[in-house]
Amino acid sequence: MKTLTKLSTRLMEKYLPDPFIFVILLSLVVFVLSMITTGSSPLQMTSFFGEGFWSLMEFTVQMSMVLLTGHVMAKSTPFKNLLSRLGSVPNTAGQAIVLVSVVAALACFINWGFGLVLGVLFAKEVARQRDDTDYRLLIASGYSGFLVWHGGFSGSIPLTVATEGHPFVEQIGIIPITDTVFTFGNLLIVALLVVTIPILNYFMHPEKSERYIIDPELLAEPGPEPKPENMTPAERLENSRVLNYIIGAIGIVYVIYHFSVNGLDLNLNIVNFIFLFTGLILHGTPRNYIEAVFEAVRGVGPILIQFPFYAGLMGMMVESGFASQITEIFVSVSNEVTFPLFAFLSAGVVNFFVPSGGGQWAVQAPVMIGAAMELGIEQSKMAVAIAWGDAWTNMIQPFWALPALAIAGLRARDIMGFCVWALVVSGFIIGMIMLIIF
Repeated sequence: MKTLTKLSTRLMEKYLPDPFIFVILLSLVVFVLSMITTGSSPLQMTSFFGEGFWSLMEFTVQMSMVLLTGHVMAKSTPFKNLLSRLGSVPNTAGQAIVLVSVVAALACFINWGFGLVLGVLFAKEVARQRDDTDYRLLIASGYSGFLVWHGGFSGSIPLTVATEGHPFVEQIGIIPITDTVFTFGNLLIVALLVVTIPILNYFMHPEKSERYIIDPELLAEPGPEPKPENMTPAERLENSRVLNYIIGAIGIVYVIYHFSVNGLDLNLNIVNFIFLFTGLILHGTPRNYIEAVFEAVRGVGPILIQFPFYAGLMGMMVESGFASQITEIFVSVSNEVTFPLFAFLSAGVVNFFVPSGGGQWAVQAPVMIGAAMELGIEQSKMAVAIAWGDAWTNMIQPFWALPALAIAGLRARDIMGFCVWALVVSGFIIGMIMLIIF
């Protein structure tokens, strides 16, 4: 395993471009292939790209806030102390890799936004305390937990089909999460991944001479600046704990109200709300919070620049019909036994070009719903298969790695050599469950 990982890491370091270059190349490939396969003209493809370019703006801002507020919350003294205590639990490098992998996966099962940030922050803290663990693999282990997100409580496709008035309610009705998330097959996949991926990560740890060890001082977070003497009225307000605690209390009351009314609804907006107000309380004063924001904000840039390009890419895929063609190819070779497997594989392919669970469902559902009806496949099983395909290829699609990389201070090529094996192992596990149980 170490030899294979060494080979994949070297290949990724040599040939995988920066994620921004990746999305540009991907856009050009889709531009050309869509013209060839769908007959769309260059002007039409340009129009699809431009009209879709800003379609993910709300989501872009939400993801930016996940990164910013999560990072700022982690910079608070109480949170750093908590992560520090957890980071001291493992006694060996192998235990550190396993613990980071398991914590990230469980957190992503609860909520993908929370888990994505927490997994990488915990990996950084473990790296700060240990000088024998490969930093790249620690971050990759934190990111590998993202594999289970679409089988968990925040999976966008299961939640969408369980919502009244969803776009395809007339065709498939309302499918409760008891028929998707809480089915035996789905939970079995989650359990197998939570067990096998940490073990895989453990065996990928490079030999000591080849480990990338980062200087712990580079990961140390500066403490809050001391209060100035003889403060002006403005400085007193900036350093007032009363302001933070009052507004923080209002935020906590709203969170309690939200869950009492909506149940366990951990959507992106409420996650960001929790992160923001928790951070305000933990930092104590507005000045401490503002300083932490200044430090964290530089990591938001890649998201703000690259997500619109993916929106344009998605626009080309959807409006040209290219995404539907990919789905139809897999459907055409399916039968009542292999349909869930091919639905899963097709979703994995489409996810390269439409790396958004909600967007992918909108693209594939019209074709998959009809195919499932023809073959007598339960619509809930079809939805779960697409959800897992969407999660699967995130391991080598740098779109979702951007927040993790921004927090870690690494490049995509630094971790993808490890993630590619998580893709291979998880693909085999999910594929077999789709074929045997679904």
